[in-house]
Amino acid sequence: MSELHWDDDPELDAPLMVVAFEGLFDAAGAATTAVARLAERHGAEAFARIDPDPFFDFTQRRPEIAFDEAAVRTVVWPENHFAAASGVSGRDLVLLAGVEPHLRWPTFAEHVARVAYHCGVQVVVTLGATVGVAPHTRPLGVVASSSDPDLANRLGLAPPSYEGPTGLVGVLHDQLDRAGIPAVSLRVAVPHYVPSPPNPEATRSLLARLELVLGVDGGAEELDDDARDWRRQVDAAVAEDPEIADYVAELERSVDSSDELVPSAEELAEELEAWLRGRQS
Repeated sequence: MSELHWDDDPELDAPLMVVAFEGLFDAAGAATTAVARLAERHGAEAFARIDPDPFFDFTQRRPEIAFDEAAVRTVVWPENHFAAASGVSGRDLVLLAGVEPHLRWPTFAEHVARVAYHCGVQVVVTLGATVGVAPHTRPLGVVASSSDPDLANRLGLAPPSYEGPTGLVGVLHDQLDRAGIPAVSLRVAVPHYVPSPPNPEATRSLLARLELVLGVDGGAEELDDDARDWRRQVDAAVAEDPEIADYVAELERSVDSSDELVPSAEELAEELEAWLRGRQS
């Protein structure tokens, strides 16, 4: 019996895939929240799923008991559902806001790559969030990279530079590289002194950078008020600790002295379109 179950086979026109997983590289839940917001905003409908049974240690990630709308008691398992949305800023999307499994990562990554290949996905974008040295008082930086030299050059992305322990996302990028499916990694730095969810500022930063890279409406501006409220709450907490306040001021000086420039949305959209046309010709 297949571990990848297809409930539907949507007709998609050269879609883009956006993926995030709960786990070590989803600090404050920022990445999975971003993908879930995309799915809700654009009415994405589930069409495929990966059976959790072979991939999870349920003593570490326990299922939950819940009651549905008819008051029927049911077991809720960790979900990895693929959903599709059409006509999002002129593009089709495949979305996965899932849960990083405990077991058989190569096989799990193969299933994700198989969905991408079957749907004709042209680019896979993984979203992640890591705890880092970033001040909460500034827009949180997003590191964007791609191992595809042509795509990286077109969009002004860096080649991957991270070495060290990885998660499912690292395994997935390796699988996509070997399958010839271009991939982009977007990773936001969450202030290490406020690592708990929610973090609307981190989610907004990821969606804003996704909008720049893909030209897709992510609704980042809808989080402006939530981000301001979050910042005010952290401001109040920091003000009560002079040592933390001094540390944040030091981080601010470091960020403000950076001269990193990000291309405009129009420039990136034009470059992505040119790159996609080149692959299709």
